[in-house]
Amino acid sequence: MSGTDLAATVGAPGPDSDASGPAAVGAPGPDSDEGAPADAPGRAGEAVAVLADDLIWSTRLFGQLRTLGATPVQAGSAEAFAAILAAGAVSRAIVDLTARAYDGVAMTGVAKDAGLRVLCVGQHDDRDLRTAALAAGAERVFSYRKLFEDGHAALAAWLGVPVPAPGTLAVPAPAGPAEAPRA
Repeated sequence: MSGTDLAATVGAPGPDSDASGPAAVGAPGPDSDEGAPADAPGRAGEAVAVLADDLIWSTRLFGQLRTLGATPVQAGSAEAFAAILAAGAVSRAIVDLTARAYDGVAMTGVAKDAGLRVLCVGQHDDRDLRTAALAAGAERVFSYRKLFEDGHAALAAWLGVPVPAPGTLAVPAPAGPAEAPRA
């Protein structure tokens, strides 16, 4: 089942936005925003679950993944995320740690236990949350600022794909419906 088919079966039609934005990478420590894991290179079209209940970050991550050739599968709740993982249609996940609709650290552990490579995003000054996410299985925890400033480079490194040349970041049209994030 493709990420598009899965998104259509998991949730309600969602943002067909062409917005672009940020993401994350590696594992040196909770305060580090540099580097990328060297193992498990990515491939074009790789399906990535995006668990975020904030519309701005969800849309940014979704668009950023699409510009890099990945197929994002969006979830705005723990239930939708569990359904995506149960379907086995994704190999990676990005988890927003500061959500109100789910426990980001717990969902990081669920994704890691399902065999996914996990990247998290959170507040730069919440060292305890960042440390907990790393302990739960996140490869890296990026601050929102890092993703805002270097999102394409960070995601490209994590996916194992080249960084697109400046001025070439046209956002492809969505391949199908995605679940709308819940506030």
